[in-house]
Amino acid sequence: MSQLKNYIYVIVLLLTFGVSAQKSIDEDPEIAQNNINYRITQSQEELENYNYYNANKSLDEALGLAEKVNNKKSIGLIYALKGRLQLIIDEEDKAIKSLNKAIEVQRIINDNINLGTSYKIFGDVYLAKKDYYSALDSYRAAKSKFGEEELNEQLAETLLKEGKTYIELKNYNKARDVIEQSLAIAKKYDYLNIQSEALINHSIVYNKLGNNEKAVSSGIEGLRIAEDNKFNNILNQGYLIISELYNNTGNYKLSRNFLKKHLKLSDSIRSITKFHSPKDQETQYLLNEEIEKNNEIVEKLEQAEDDKNMGTLISILSVALITILSLLTLSLYKNNNIRLKTNNMLHKKNGELIIAKEKAELASKTKANFLSTVTHELRTPLYAVTGLSNMLLDENPKPEQIQHLKSLKFSGDYLLTFINDILQINKIEANKVDIEPESFNLKKKINNIILALNNSAQDNNVKIHFEYDKNLPENFIADQLKISQILINLIGNSIKFTKDGDIWIRVYKIEEAGKIHTLRFEVEDNGIGISQEKQDHMFESFSQGSIQINRKYGGTGLGLSIVKGLIDILKGKIYVKSELEKGTTFYFEIPLEHTTVEEAKEKKVNYFDGNAEDLDLTKVKILVVEDNKINQMITKKILTKMELKCDIVDNGEDAVDMIKANDYNIILMDIHMPGISGIEATKIVRSFDKELTIFALTAVTIEDKMHEFEEAGFTDIIPKPFKQEEFEKKLYNALASKNDTSNSA
Repeated sequence: MSQLKNYIYVIVLLLTFGVSAQKSIDEDPEIAQNNINYRITQSQEELENYNYYNANKSLDEALGLAEKVNNKKSIGLIYALKGRLQLIIDEEDKAIKSLNKAIEVQRIINDNINLGTSYKIFGDVYLAKKDYYSALDSYRAAKSKFGEEELNEQLAETLLKEGKTYIELKNYNKARDVIEQSLAIAKKYDYLNIQSEALINHSIVYNKLGNNEKAVSSGIEGLRIAEDNKFNNILNQGYLIISELYNNTGNYKLSRNFLKKHLKLSDSIRSITKFHSPKDQETQYLLNEEIEKNNEIVEKLEQAEDDKNMGTLISILSVALITILSLLTLSLYKNNNIRLKTNNMLHKKNGELIIAKEKAELASKTKANFLSTVTHELRTPLYAVTGLSNMLLDENPKPEQIQHLKSLKFSGDYLLTFINDILQINKIEANKVDIEPESFNLKKKINNIILALNNSAQDNNVKIHFEYDKNLPENFIADQLKISQILINLIGNSIKFTKDGDIWIRVYKIEEAGKIHTLRFEVEDNGIGISQEKQDHMFESFSQGSIQINRKYGGTGLGLSIVKGLIDILKGKIYVKSELEKGTTFYFEIPLEHTTVEEAKEKKVNYFDGNAEDLDLTKVKILVVEDNKINQMITKKILTKMELKCDIVDNGEDAVDMIKANDYNIILMDIHMPGISGIEATKIVRSFDKELTIFALTAVTIEDKMHEFEEAGFTDIIPKPFKQEEFEKKLYNALASKNDTSNSA
């Protein structure tokens, strides 16, 4: 008995050791990956030998291993390979399901190379299902990924499949263009199989376009390449196509010859594959398993034959079990069919949604790039409009010209405001607006806004009343710039639509949770009011009360849309209450963090406030780097008015040479120029002069390029078009700073 216990102990010990060893092997990433790669390679070999069932079995084993070690990249690849296999054996719905799983994983881990392959196989599935437009969408998505990764062979193959799809749609001109692109890449990189198939498909297109001579020559060339390299599947298709071409041209002898070649090769291919049907393989495999099971049952029944009662009982139980299993199988079969149809539909829709999302992202990116380009192109001529307007107004124009010049200046300022509003709307929609919290005095901030807007209010004979809850703290931490922008828009709106009236601004607390105070801001007026119908669309872009209101009061209709976007970013809510001819109340609620700082520090604008006459301008040397002749003239006029002398160059290379050869105090550097840009020129200057004052004169959106300006080493930025007063102050401030440094030295 003790010996038996020892045997059992040894067996358990060996089993434990075996399990732990197997576990350590399975958990080793390198060993696991090798096992996965081996099974994937095995599946590819089985596929080449038309052993579809074994190929699928190897992929299932590889998938199990990949899921066990959570190897996302291998999981995505295996699902894509299963989709390709399922397409080959005419199981398109299963292929869609597998490919959706592959794309879902590959998008998460940004596996662009395999993601492009999955999109390409998706296109092949849709092409097989004759869903040609979905196929084109998938091929375009695949081309995008292959282009990004510079996968030329895959790109050429995808272009060829896209061309075949256009042939099915009878869009032969488009098919010709796309196939020519594929053929060009195939010839460049010597992809003979793609080159051969592209030429054969070209023959179809040229035939449909009425150029039979070119169709035949293209097809014959494709066949020659296929024959030299034994591309049997391409040859089989090519023989049939050339046979049809010769038949259409009346050359029946050659047509018969190529048809015979096609039939002979088709029989050869069919003889290889006819015994390799995946369903036959699976059926044979399952049949063998069932035969073995039945043999085991027969043996057991023979052993129990001596016991009649036991045999009877087994028979009864067998019949009962078979009946139950039959009913259960029927139920599961029906449920599985319903679930399969639903899943296939969901996976197809999911695939369509993914492609639609890709399209939307591309459209959004295109829109942002378009707005950036348009903004730069508009700001550059606006520099000339606003600059020339200011100069002409300062040069004692004729009395009858003053009003025209003021109108020109107003139009320029209005257009600049409009451009800035569109850009801000675009940034809000693209989620590119960042929150920059800082401590500030809320009561003082609102008072400053009221003082800034008071002149406009007086022009309309409007009185502004400010009520700040006496129990409410004054110092908070929040993005004060965005709060200021919201209040300026709302108060400015009330001033614009109120004549001979009053505006009330109220701030009070509605909720408190620790340091977070939820405040309500109210802006009430007794102006013209808003109809209920217009209130429903109040916060949409380009929305105003009516065309008549737009013409009478002006404005772009973007202010309230910007307000709504900023309040959403600050995690707040905004409401409107209004009645025609009685007035309007806007009130919004936002959370602010209370701070115990007694007096929050306000940011000061870094302009020079001293006496410009204290500066010795006679020795100041300024270099203007600007390629636009009109802008050169305007900048020089402004500097001349400030009694400053300047040199002008129109490109970055000359600017660097001039700076090396001269001792300049300030550089005014344009950004976009022929040759090297202003940013590149500044980087070169900073390599030999770290202290020189360099201002960026730019018409680009500053927020989007700020990090580039900082990295290049610009001292400050002057956006175009600029106000002349601010331009002058920034220059004086830089000169005064240099003057103070030299005096202290």
